[in-house]
Amino acid sequence: MAKAGKKNGKRKGKDSKSKADKSKTKAKSSSATAAHPGPDDTSGTELTTVDFWFDPQCPWAWLASRWMLEVEKVRPVKTVFHVMSLSVLNDGDDVSDDDRQRLERNFAPVRVALAVERDYGSEQLAAFYTAIGTRVHLRQEEVSIDTIRAALADIGLPAELVEVAEVGDNDDAVRASHYAGMDPVGMDVGTPVIHVGDVAFFGPVISPRPTGEEAGRVFDGVLALASYPGFFELKRTRTVGPIMDGIAG
Repeated sequence: MAKAGKKNGKRKGKDSKSKADKSKTKAKSSSATAAHPGPDDTSGTELTTVDFWFDPQCPWAWLASRWMLEVEKVRPVKTVFHVMSLSVLNDGDDVSDDDRQRLERNFAPVRVALAVERDYGSEQLAAFYTAIGTRVHLRQEEVSIDTIRAALADIGLPAELVEVAEVGDNDDAVRASHYAGMDPVGMDVGTPVIHVGDVAFFGPVISPRPTGEEAGRVFDGVLALASYPGFFELKRTRTVGPIMDGIAG
């Protein structure tokens, strides 16, 4: 699971090839607008791209992603999803054998997600994220090959995509996507990571997700704070787990 609010691991030394791969897959973000008008003021306003990095098995990223879909209803923004990997983030860290096995298993949905993006584009990646997130986080299904296959079927994608789940053929691309999201915020955070133009930050860690205009106000506040170059951290002890109430599955 994502270690939200804790140190998630540090990036080990990477070779120049990793950096080259990373630069090729760097997400394309539109420049951020200075202010975000309310729902009655969005006509004719250029959409701001919000690039959102997720690992499919993290409930905190899932909640934040559902929050961003609410933000889209009340602010002129478009969320574009990208793949990161908690397995990559924790690679080389001193973790228990059980945690190591879990991280290895959790590479499977990440590999499939990246294959969906590669072969079918960002819109289908978003659809796959919704499908597998609904099964894993709402229905509490195990993160397994059967669950991944069912999520692909939910959105009409070929079952053959699941074949990449247990092989590492696209792991260089996984790492490139991962570092494209993580490098601007550092390696001692987790998921989600959000980029808005040149502004990049970890979080927010929220439970439950805000909805309606409150979702927009939270977005405005998070972006304003993260946009200040001298801002690094704002935190308080989390007293609840992931609350999924009100999210349709």
